[in-house]
Order: sequence, then structure tokens, then C-alpha cells
Amino acid sequence: MMTQMPSPPPEELVKQWESEQKRLRQQVVEEDTEDWQRSPDFSGLERVGGVDLSFIKGDEVSACAQLVVLSYPDLKILYEDSHMVTLTAPYVSGFLAFRETPFLLEALQRLKISQPTLMPQVVFVDGNGLFHYREFGLACHLGVLSGLPCVGVAKNLLQVQGVLKDEEHQSQIAALQKGGDSFPLTAASGKVLGKALRSCDKSFKPVYVSVGHKISLGTAVRLTHSCCRHRVPEPIRQADVRSREYLRIHFPATDT
Repeated sequence: MMTQMPSPPPEELVKQWESEQKRLRQQVVEEDTEDWQRSPDFSGLERVGGVDLSFIKGDEVSACAQLVVLSYPDLKILYEDSHMVTLTAPYVSGFLAFRETPFLLEALQRLKISQPTLMPQVVFVDGNGLFHYREFGLACHLGVLSGLPCVGVAKNLLQVQGVLKDEEHQSQIAALQKGGDSFPLTAASGKVLGKALRSCDKSFKPVYVSVGHKISLGTAVRLTHSCCRHRVPEPIRQADVRSREYLRIHFPATDT
């Protein structure tokens, strides 16, 4: 049986969300704040987190909210938390955070209470940070509310603020020679909102990295590359794999 969200939210709610994003945007820190971020090999970084939500096919309300914490630099699982949640906010483009952040914060809170020594020192978010309509995507929202350094890594290009998936963009992608190569995503205003990164040698499709909170763009790109064994950084990949596996085991009749 398909479970659907109610109709799109009233204009008043969207205005309220916009106002909240504007208020929280002022709290985003776009520079390195931790000693490990300034180290060439991230010396002192021991735990990296990844978050994701996976949905049951045909159900827009029930989801598995997933948090994983991996060791760094060997990227072994230290902690995982799969939790079924019921989403209360509808999906509206540009406001994904109001739908997902509360459940990701709850997962971080459960970890803080149960095993505080395993709290991640940085969290990778499957989505955008400053590379967003109002420069306040999911990674920024989670970062500001959790107080943790966050990096947004999106698989698809958000065409926003004059950044387009045009011929020039495609030729820039083609010019990325090896894993670690990147080019800036520059808004019409001239501000660099993120970078397209060829995450590993064997992946030709880039990922789109942007600052979430408490990290500079250069460090975010370098760290993302260092966490990639495949196209998607391992913390996000593991969160995705484990949330889908959880749904497969607990809801075997559904196709996630």
C-alpha cells in the first residue's frame, strides 16, 4: 500500500522555513576550526560519520534514518544506528533539511548518550551544504544544529545561482584527469559555492562537495577524496548500504 505525504505545505510554512534558513545561515562557519583539519594528513582525526535516509518504494512517509561512524584513516565501521522514522514534513525542493534533520540529530543524540567516545569528529551528509538556493542546504542545517563539522557531498548537480549542467560544465568534468582533481562551482555573483570532485581514479562522474559547517572548502574536498574508495565517500556509502539492508531485512516484501 502506498503511503503519501499530504499536499504541499501552505505558502506561510514555506516563508517560515525560508526565514529559519536565513537565521541559521548566519551561524555557519566556513573555515577550519579543528587542529586535525590543518594537518596535511589529518593527524588527530580518528572518527568520521556518515548519515543517510532510505525509503521504502512507494512510501513517502516511512524511512530508515542511518548513522554510521567509521575509523579514520582505515574506514572500518565503529558504530551503526538504523532507526525507522515517520516523516512529518513534505518534500519541497530547497527545504530537504526540515524533512530529514530532526531524525539525523536524534541519531547523533542517541550516540552521544550511549557511547560518547564514538562521536564523529566530522559528518558527511548525502546532500548539499552552501551549494544551495539560499546557501543553506542539509549539511549546513545539520552542522549548525549539531555543532559538528559537516561536509555536503551530492551525487547530482543542483542547478542553482547560475551554475548549470551545460556544455562548459561537461567539458570541465572531462578535463578531470585523476582522483582528487576538482573545479569550482562558481555562482553568477562570483562566489565559489562548492567544487566538483573526481573522487577516485576509477570514477569518471564527479561528486559535488560543499561546506556544511566548521570546515573550509579546500579541507572538505581533500577530506572527501581521502575517504573515497568508490565514487561516494565511504561514510555516506556505508550509511546508504546499511539503511537499504535494514529495509530489505525488515520489509522483505518491498523493493527499496
